[in-house]
Amino acid sequence: MISIGDTIPNVTIKVMGTDGPLEFQTQELLSNKKIVLFAVPGAFTPTCSAAHLPGFVVQADAIKAKGVDEIICMSVNDVFVMDAWGKASNANEIIMLADGNADFSEALGLDLDATEWGMGVRSKRFVMIVNDGVVEALEIDEKGLDKSSAESVLVLL
Repeated sequence: MISIGDTIPNVTIKVMGTDGPLEFQTQELLSNKKIVLFAVPGAFTPTCSAAHLPGFVVQADAIKAKGVDEIICMSVNDVFVMDAWGKASNANEIIMLADGNADFSEALGLDLDATEWGMGVRSKRFVMIVNDGVVEALEIDEKGLDKSSAESVLVLL
């Protein structure tokens, strides 16, 4: 599992551009900036839609005021679902990152076997602060939303 001080692994991910899906390498997306990256088990799922993403939508300005260049929400969903979820949640200040095959989650060692709920491999709920491609902080929620909420990130920053 990735730890504080580790460099982000280089994996292909997708985000929605104005003309359709765009592919990026994680090192390209997460280098030369200070990033707050948070991950959820699934777009449009109850806790993720009712609390996790909305907290970052509300706190985006406060987080960026602490020197953060970009806020990224990641889920093991396809790029079209992530784009629709972002639009439905008014997540205009947040990059909605699609880890469609869980490649990035697995490379981080933060994948979750959610087959018992019919969801396959997903990402654990976590937040990390990445500065120029290096992990500065990492908090993982095993249950609930105590460690990876937007409010918790504000304390970490």
